[in-house]
Amino acid sequence: MKQSRVLAQWFTFTALAAGGAALDLWSKAAVFAWRGTPGVSFEPYWLIEGWVGIETAVNEGALFGMGAGFGTMFAALSVAAGLGILVWLAWFGAIESWWLSIALGCIMAGIFGNLYDRLGLWWQSDYPPEWRSGVRDWILLRYKTYTWPNFNVADSLLVAGAIMLAIHSFTAPIEQPPTEGSKN
Repeated sequence: MKQSRVLAQWFTFTALAAGGAALDLWSKAAVFAWRGTPGVSFEPYWLIEGWVGIETAVNEGALFGMGAGFGTMFAALSVAAGLGILVWLAWFGAIESWWLSIALGCIMAGIFGNLYDRLGLWWQSDYPPEWRSGVRDWILLRYKTYTWPNFNVADSLLVAGAIMLAIHSFTAPIEQPPTEGSKN
């Protein structure tokens, strides 16, 4: 019984990672084909006027654009994080938790989606060279005069997975070490 549950959790993790990455890459390609690359003189397309819109952007850095020009380093960190997740799942038993399987599946989807962009697999020779390791963003949020930096589906999955990990860290039971004289 335990083995079938673990196989189901591996399937869930893999489906979330692959499906989330596919949704991210499809949405980026579709929005960039529809709205064009950044710098084209389109106004944002508002889904909810003045609040939620679609506007293409390329993030040459990482979180909120910090670290522009270090795309190769961010790609290497993404690969390391992905390997770390697999080690955590397989060797340290995170796969035995549905919560962790889902959280880490979301994070892995975000890693895959943004890593594809960081590796320049979307870049074309007529694009600016600084975009080669940039991540395509398109979701626009605004409140009055404040505009949140554009983001994408992969970013959303990364944040959702990170929130799930934070919740897990506060709610998971703490394992007590065996006391002297107790039976193992």
